[in-house]
Amino acid sequence: MPAPQEEPHASRTASARRTIAAATVGNALEFYDFITYSFFAIQIGRALFPAEGKFGSLLLSLATFGVGFVTRPIGGIVIGAYSDRAGRRPAMMLSFTLMGGAIVAMALIPPYTRIGVAAPILAVIARMVMGFSLGGEVGPNTAYLLESAPVKKRGLMVSWQGASQNISATVGGVVGVLLSATMSSSALDSYGWRIAFLLGAVTVPFGLWVRRGLPETLHNVEESAFAVAKAAATRLGTVREHWKIVGLSVVILAAGTISTYVTDYMTTFAQDTLQIASGPAFGVTVVSNVAGIIGTLYGGWASDRFGRRALMIWPNLICLLMTYPVFLWIVHSRSVTALFVGMGVLNLFSNMPFGAFLAAMTESLPKNIRGGAVATIYAVSIAAFGGTCQFVIRWLIGPPPGHPMAPAWYLLVATVFGQIAMQFFPESAPAVRKGGPLAAESLPLPDPRP
Repeated sequence: MPAPQEEPHASRTASARRTIAAATVGNALEFYDFITYSFFAIQIGRALFPAEGKFGSLLLSLATFGVGFVTRPIGGIVIGAYSDRAGRRPAMMLSFTLMGGAIVAMALIPPYTRIGVAAPILAVIARMVMGFSLGGEVGPNTAYLLESAPVKKRGLMVSWQGASQNISATVGGVVGVLLSATMSSSALDSYGWRIAFLLGAVTVPFGLWVRRGLPETLHNVEESAFAVAKAAATRLGTVREHWKIVGLSVVILAAGTISTYVTDYMTTFAQDTLQIASGPAFGVTVVSNVAGIIGTLYGGWASDRFGRRALMIWPNLICLLMTYPVFLWIVHSRSVTALFVGMGVLNLFSNMPFGAFLAAMTESLPKNIRGGAVATIYAVSIAAFGGTCQFVIRWLIGPPPGHPMAPAWYLLVATVFGQIAMQFFPESAPAVRKGGPLAAESLPLPDPRP
């Protein structure tokens, strides 16, 4: 059976904006559902995890937040490998459907006062399903964005993967601000956080509709069963050949996810440690994530022109120098201005490297393992460090008055390791590395017409 022909390059370029926008919207919706839990950790803890004192209730809530990361590597392996066999679109449809069911379940779990120990058990199960689906989302989605993009715009297009996460966190922060401004504390504890989850659930049908119309970018889906089996047999060997990329990517993503979840924890940190009102506390999420959107997209755009490594190394170094002074200012002043300005500027620079890095990692991996490898690398890094990040930070801070500078030291250590790994990551941008390993994938095909 002859191999299917790729669609003409001009046609693929013309549809890039529509298809990438659809993928980005779906990805943002999934991350909104997952991240919303972090924003409402205090309220969820009071409703579903009663304990002796607020400190114990919050720790139980954050521990359950971390449970969602345990299943992310499993989802990355299962759904990522499925995307390399069946295609990117069916994998993205599967992950989105699972997330939709989990978010509805999370919103409807009765409180501990009504169903007792079943409440935290159901919350744990819902978080595990969320983690599984999100673990399988990132690899196929990132591969799809890269494979849909013209060679000279890969960095910008793939950076929408990271930007969509900041978009979802921004929306979650806006929802938190609105709910905290219009509801009493008791109402927010009782049902306000459920409204935030249900708002995500409302978007599920739209996300499924958008993704159903995406064109497939994995062009070997019509190959013979023999060819598919042969490709599967060579995947493990291909991963071994690219062990350096895999290893460095795990370290860089570990540093990046610690930075992301330290930022997401600032809402809880502001309320719990700095004793700032819930409205401004949710507001810092909006400010810092808007800065993150700008930083991520700029990092991807600039990496297409100046190379991936330059946009990874230099902004990360700036973050390394800024982290301690920014947190010192926030902790000592305990002002909304310091919180907004400090986290906004820090998040702007911390997101630039990852706009470039996602493209570098994805285009450095062969197509037959790309979806599964990216998903697994991403999920393993985040499961090991993202899932534990907020729990560890709160544990390091300790009971009041605690050690409020603990997040800064934790972030500094992660940034140092990320900086070292970025130094050794090879350049992959076609603008800098001419004739790169994947440059031929998006080159124009010869015109068949006479």
